Amino acid sequence: MTLQQLQVRKDDLSTTRLVDEALPVPGEGEILVRVERFALTANNVTYGVVGERIGYWNFFPPFDNADGGWGLIPVWGFAEIIQSNVPELRRTERLYGYFPMASHLVMKPEKITNGRLIDGAAHRSQLPPVYNGYQRVDFQPGYDQSMDNERMVLHPLYATSFCLHDFLVDNDWFGARQVIIASASSKTALGLAYALADDANAPISIGLTSAGNLQRVKALGLYDDVYSYDDLKSIDAGQASVIIDMSGSGSMLSDLHAHLGDNMRYCSNVGVTHWSDNKMGAGFIRERSAMFFAPGHIQKRTKEWGPGVFEKKANAFWHSAAERSRAWLNMDKVSGLAATQPVFQDLRSGLISPHSGLVITLD
Repeated sequence: MTLQQLQVRKDDLSTTRLVDEALPVPGEGEILVRVERFALTANNVTYGVVGERIGYWNFFPPFDNADGGWGLIPVWGFAEIIQSNVPELRRTERLYGYFPMASHLVMKPEKITNGRLIDGAAHRSQLPPVYNGYQRVDFQPGYDQSMDNERMVLHPLYATSFCLHDFLVDNDWFGARQVIIASASSKTALGLAYALADDANAPISIGLTSAGNLQRVKALGLYDDVYSYDDLKSIDAGQASVIIDMSGSGSMLSDLHAHLGDNMRYCSNVGVTHWSDNKMGAGFIRERSAMFFAPGHIQKRTKEWGPGVFEKKANAFWHSAAERSRAWLNMDKVSGLAATQPVFQDLRSGLISPHSGLVITLD
């Protein structure tokens, strides 16, 4: 048995390779896990696009990387402990959390409780804590294994959706009468749409999407109104507006900002589904725009609400929204890292339907 990694060039996500080496032996206080399965979404492409700026390349250092140009894109998934030098953790136990696109990972568990643990590997100590936590699913009350795929595909995205809704509430909607959500077909956007629909005090929601996705997004009935990017000037510019942007499209955002003018109260930049068009134009209002970083919001709320409260609220939202999402979400399974290479390129190129949940199995 060997350890296999699917590595990506940091400066060119279209270049990937499979690299194998001997299976590592965990040291004292370490465990070796076998990655069972993980999800791929546009969020993983975002990790690669902003990897240097945010630090996503630092979670899982690749081997055979003499020039430092290769990286491992993080993914959310499940793994099984196959070797353990930690008395509290047994072989065959399953973990959910942040893993590399690889077959195995050596971890150094710390702060172990019945429900979770932290990977205390030295190189991860300065990285956002939310990514270093792993759930011991075998010990979670009410754990439903039948929702493993939804947890991998939707939980990380809907956690961001929950954060965005909470961020807007915390800022009194920035005085807006309408929330405009760009890349409205993306899963994070749909999660936010669920949260807004559940909130009787929320402003109206406006979805922006491609012409090709327009009818499908309208059919979901989650937004109060939906427009195509080509028709964005039909949005009522007389209403105070807040923009939640999942697209990263500089040209579209610049046009939307110019259209709204003074009524563009705030723009939260979340994702980069249109990563190849992220240069902002003359109309972009930079002073009322900022990148949204969900782990930072989670840390803020954890301090304000106390341990475990954010997680409890976010999990309740995720579970409810995930159950409703089964009406439109199709799970598409891919077997093995070799078969994942072309699928990742299709995802990077925007060829995967947002209504598809990609599940990579390594059994």
